[in-house]
Amino acid sequence: MQEKTAIRHDWTEAEVRALFELPFNDLMFQAQTVHRQYFNPNEVQVSTLLSIKTGACPEDCKYCPQSAHYSTGLEKERLLEVERVVEKAKQAKASGSSRFCMGAAWKHPHERDMPYVLDMVRQVKELGLETCMTLGMLDQDKADRLADAGLDYYNHNLDTSPEYYDKIITTRTYQDRLDTLQHVRDSGMKICSGGILGMGETATDRIGLLRQLANMPVQPESVPINMLVKVEGTPLENAEDLDNLDFLRSIAVARIMMPASHVRLSAGRESMSDEMQAMAFMAGANSIFYGECLLTTPNPETHRDLKLFKRLGIKPEQRISENDETQEQAIMSDLQKQADSQHFYEA
Repeated sequence: MQEKTAIRHDWTEAEVRALFELPFNDLMFQAQTVHRQYFNPNEVQVSTLLSIKTGACPEDCKYCPQSAHYSTGLEKERLLEVERVVEKAKQAKASGSSRFCMGAAWKHPHERDMPYVLDMVRQVKELGLETCMTLGMLDQDKADRLADAGLDYYNHNLDTSPEYYDKIITTRTYQDRLDTLQHVRDSGMKICSGGILGMGETATDRIGLLRQLANMPVQPESVPINMLVKVEGTPLENAEDLDNLDFLRSIAVARIMMPASHVRLSAGRESMSDEMQAMAFMAGANSIFYGECLLTTPNPETHRDLKLFKRLGIKPEQRISENDETQEQAIMSDLQKQADSQHFYEA
């Protein structure tokens, strides 16, 4: 058996830059080799993301349509009722998702909302799904309570390099984000943390982001790599498009640097061709969100993803207690339903 590539936490800028500068075919081959050491290359972990509280966020993240600082036409919504969240989770499970992620547009969760949030975690967990939340910054007490309720993952992205960060966000510091991730790790939960590409950052910033993630004492179990979705009314609505090959290189380098992590092809998929997504899977991406929305931005419709999976010979990675035959029947049944329907849920 081939020895697995070691997981490192001491990547230098020069080493990462050398990976980015490899001939494209050599980089893809190296990423594929590492990927196959840790994962089945023909399985992709499937998650569904639901916005449980939309709009009026006090943060000033320049990419975000939910920020109260910008006028994007997004209507503010209150925290969803627990029963509605659970119903959406049931739909997600029936459509083949193994993880249900819940996001709220908060700087941090308020104490008054914690009982409802904790109840959501417990009830979704009872369905047999992995649970994930993104609620903004956490102190240790709130992280511990979420962990005690059964939350598996907490998402808190670093977004970009430490050097470029203050060009994108000023209402919380990079250290604030690192502190939240440490609270999550100390609570025993798993970490979902990545970044957004195409925000006007340099190649050096992309190197810095991946180094920051890979050199953590324990690498994030899930690493979302987002392509900026440009939303009218945000400061980045006219950002220059990132070259697709640069994006694919970033996926491949993330796979090499974090071989045991799920690398998620996340926001921006709606504008990607099937061929682009196929190349991302070849580069080492092995996780997606599916459904029609990622919080408030578009995502490929579920049936398109399932059709692409079928064409590529990819199956959803199974993390839930259903045998392969039952799950395959559920996926095929959903494929037929989605062919006749335009909507999965309204986030």
